[in-house]
Amino acid sequence: MLTRRKFLGQFLIGASALVTVAGADTVFLEPRHLVSVPIDVRLKRLPDDFHGFRIAQISDVHFGPYMGKSFLEQAVQRAQSFHPDLLVLTGDFVSHPFGEFNGIRGARYAEPCADVFAMVTGIPVVAILGNHDHWNDGKIVEGALHDRGIQVLRNRSLPLERGRSRIWIAGVDDALVQAADLTKSLHDVPASEAVVLLAHEPDFADYAARFPVDLQLSGHSHGGQVRLPGIGALILPRLAEKYPEGLNQVGALQVYTNRGLGVINPPVRFNCPPEVTFVTLLPALPV
Repeated sequence: MLTRRKFLGQFLIGASALVTVAGADTVFLEPRHLVSVPIDVRLKRLPDDFHGFRIAQISDVHFGPYMGKSFLEQAVQRAQSFHPDLLVLTGDFVSHPFGEFNGIRGARYAEPCADVFAMVTGIPVVAILGNHDHWNDGKIVEGALHDRGIQVLRNRSLPLERGRSRIWIAGVDDALVQAADLTKSLHDVPASEAVVLLAHEPDFADYAARFPVDLQLSGHSHGGQVRLPGIGALILPRLAEKYPEGLNQVGALQVYTNRGLGVINPPVRFNCPPEVTFVTLLPALPV
């Protein structure tokens, strides 16, 4: 016969086991459970020649204490499996070392991080910087990427051509450190041509929606790292509170927020796995 004392004892043992398993998943398993997120984005101004154009997105690597080459290589291989036409990297490449403040030692993580991205061949790779890159040393991070043939868009745009058409990839410098200048980024872009904007912080979309931008790709939020069913993210960083994950509509602008690869303290994820995003551009459906 199961007495009340035995029941309570077994309940506590079971509860402890559940917490232990959940904790192990949160710390050891889910931060390495990489998922691919395919998404179709329909743009009204997309030229016919760019129908089906593929963009792979990787964000928030945070190379350093909790991120090494092997997992980043896995993410890059996953991105290449999509056979993209373009790979975009939406900021926060580095983290500071254990027990240290942000600084040059953290920025030097950009070298091994960029080495992995240098493995990508046959397609353009375009990047922007994030707040952690600036907090460590933005010039060092930018230099490591640039030296490996990766274009870093700091308030500028570049055209991509197909047939007789083109679209623009615009990039703003980090908004959280007040370095973003979208007017400068779009200076050379004809107002009639489609624009995909790279902006590290997703809530920048509230401002970008005032400009002729069609799609914004962002990161920064990590999806909150810990998301409880029915509640959502427990903590979100500034400028990632309104659009913390997935595809959202802000006026005529669409913004997609990638949950990122890496983590910051505490180094856990729950119900929020790291992702590589596969974006396919398609024409808008007829009304």
